[in-house]
Amino acid sequence: MPVDLPTADDVLAAAARIAGHANTTPVLRSRTLDALAGCELHFKAEHLQRSGAFKFRGACNAVWSLPEADAARGVVTHSSGNHGAALALAARTRGIPCHVVVPEGAVAAKLANIQRHGATLWRCAPTQAAREETCAQVQASTGAHLVHPYADARVIAGQGTATLELVAHMSGAGGVPDIVVVPVGGGGLAAGTALALAAVAPQCRLLLAEPAGADDTARSLAAGERRIDFVPETLCDGLRGALGLPNFDLLHAWGAEVATVADTDTVAAMKLAWQVLKQVIEPSSATVLAAVLAQPARFAGKRVGVVLSGGNVDLEALPWPG
Repeated sequence: MPVDLPTADDVLAAAARIAGHANTTPVLRSRTLDALAGCELHFKAEHLQRSGAFKFRGACNAVWSLPEADAARGVVTHSSGNHGAALALAARTRGIPCHVVVPEGAVAAKLANIQRHGATLWRCAPTQAAREETCAQVQASTGAHLVHPYADARVIAGQGTATLELVAHMSGAGGVPDIVVVPVGGGGLAAGTALALAAVAPQCRLLLAEPAGADDTARSLAAGERRIDFVPETLCDGLRGALGLPNFDLLHAWGAEVATVADTDTVAAMKLAWQVLKQVIEPSSATVLAAVLAQPARFAGKRVGVVLSGGNVDLEALPWPG
């Protein structure tokens, strides 16, 4: 079903709608990382958001956008973790049921997070087709309202509110960013960021950090059309989803750029964030720091906004030896 593209005004409306529910997360600085990167880094700490990831913003906007009659039937989605937990928590803030279809093999810590917030879990095979088929079955049997993880106008608009806050903070501390770097998987945060920049910093460049083993966004933007026939090979479980159609349309229109990063560089950046920033971030989140460190000439002397997207790490399965 076609999705109406959200606008910059929708991001501004989302900011007002979720203000009483979402945290205004801090922006972190590190002289050590500035020196390593050769630029001025401002880290938007969305791993400190409710449910442990930026995705609470989009889920909350979607849940609180629903008319009362629709909301009463509950919401349903499919998710490997962070969106499911975010939707479960958002549903709880409104006192409505939430159903989450999860693929076999999902990160245990993320499944525990979903259950902690009161959702009903439905298991499926670890394929996109199985996710969507099971989700449709649950929707048909419960009457719940579908909230897609990233190809939903309300979700996209909500995700853009993180960058509204980042730009406002940086503007109050010396000026708007020259570049904003966010991770990209399905494209909800990326597309929302493009809309937010259109509203408050239209001269700012947008760089998307993408795992080299799941580089459908890079290939799609280079080709001018979606290229999503791929099997992801990356430890960044939150970035394995295929780029959504409305997300592609928004990113293509904005002229977003992509930097692909190797998993080895992502793990090194994740460890660096833990050691220097003293912040626990997950691999998907660490791609942004990896992208900056891998291309020093691109960022030299710039003011760079970096969105740390999530911190839901399975401490029993860290991506390095114990």
